[in-house]
Amino acid sequence: MHSLQGKKILLAMSGGIAAFKVAELARSLIQEGAEVQVAMSEAATQFMTPVTMQALTGKPVYVSQWDARIPNNMAHIELSRQADVILIAPASADLMAKISLGLADDLISTICLAKECPLIVVPAMNKQMWDHPATQRNIAQLEKDSVTVLGPTSGSQACGENGMGRMLEAHQILEGVISFFQAKVLKGKKVLITAGPTYEAIDPVRGMTNKSSGKMGFALAQAALEAGAEVHLIVGPCHLDTPLEFTGKIRRTDITSAEEMHSAVMNDLNFDVFLSVAAVADWRIKNISTQKIKKVAGDSDLPPKLEFELNPDILASVAKLSVNNKKPYCVGFAAETNDLERHAAEKRFNKNIPMLVANIGPETFGLDENELLVVEEKGNQRFARSNKLDLSRQLISLISTKI
Repeated sequence: MHSLQGKKILLAMSGGIAAFKVAELARSLIQEGAEVQVAMSEAATQFMTPVTMQALTGKPVYVSQWDARIPNNMAHIELSRQADVILIAPASADLMAKISLGLADDLISTICLAKECPLIVVPAMNKQMWDHPATQRNIAQLEKDSVTVLGPTSGSQACGENGMGRMLEAHQILEGVISFFQAKVLKGKKVLITAGPTYEAIDPVRGMTNKSSGKMGFALAQAALEAGAEVHLIVGPCHLDTPLEFTGKIRRTDITSAEEMHSAVMNDLNFDVFLSVAAVADWRIKNISTQKIKKVAGDSDLPPKLEFELNPDILASVAKLSVNNKKPYCVGFAAETNDLERHAAEKRFNKNIPMLVANIGPETFGLDENELLVVEEKGNQRFARSNKLDLSRQLISLISTKI
């Protein structure tokens, strides 16, 4: 199933060199199942031709508000009424100023004033234009008017300068549009997620860790954000980019050890849902060496004597908490090598949590797909193999019915 199957998107283009990225964006939207209708400002046609956009979408492109191909000659009415969302990319400083003030002197600005569907804008401009107080006032007004703003980002610009104002790449805009259409089942909720492994030092150059890529935790962070939640992601050592990083809406805390993760969690204590996805080391080294432990040559060499002690149990600690006079809804995650259902049920019971999610098969480590067993007091259910983001969206939807 494509993520945008059946969605009708009015893709409106204003003038700017970033218009070249919209060709790839249009194709990507269509490949995800969307029906794309393009409208362009006169300025946009200086950077990308209507012929190109028509060839990519298979639909006639509209430029003039007086286009007689619309039976009633009201393109600004008819085009917006047929859309599930209006997506403006690139959105110039000039166009955003018009929309924020309710001005309507061309096709796109008139469409925006007459619309009945949601509006997404993707800014693109020189860094001085972006930083100008007028632009920032206009952006604030658009957001106040419930317009979704995607980007911009910082980077090299066509003018040769470097800074904020660069339009997002096509794949980032696509992610933003897909996220926009996800049901906001956690709107107003705060979600704390731990992800990745922890690393326990033996000496300054050696340590032990658990096997974890962090992919499931990061996918859940994205799904929770898409569902409207405020997300805090606490991450052990891994090299994944923050999900939907261009939105700036996921707060990320990077830690190394289990003790550091425990402290980061306990320093938050302002959440409705806790997803304990991280593969936390159960033990740490008690006698950590301050110097590298040297191996002495010889047949009689013996391994160093390492003393172990228990790490704090983060999930069990949170399960005992009362946050804002309410127990947070806690979800544990487990990877088992045998007797999956029995071990998962025992862990859920011992941790005193309402839900535990178990990976079906240890070979899923590091992969983009997984199969899950969801264990609750009233019974178990399996989520069929799928990519981790799809599974995360299913889990978030299920969790939303429990809180």
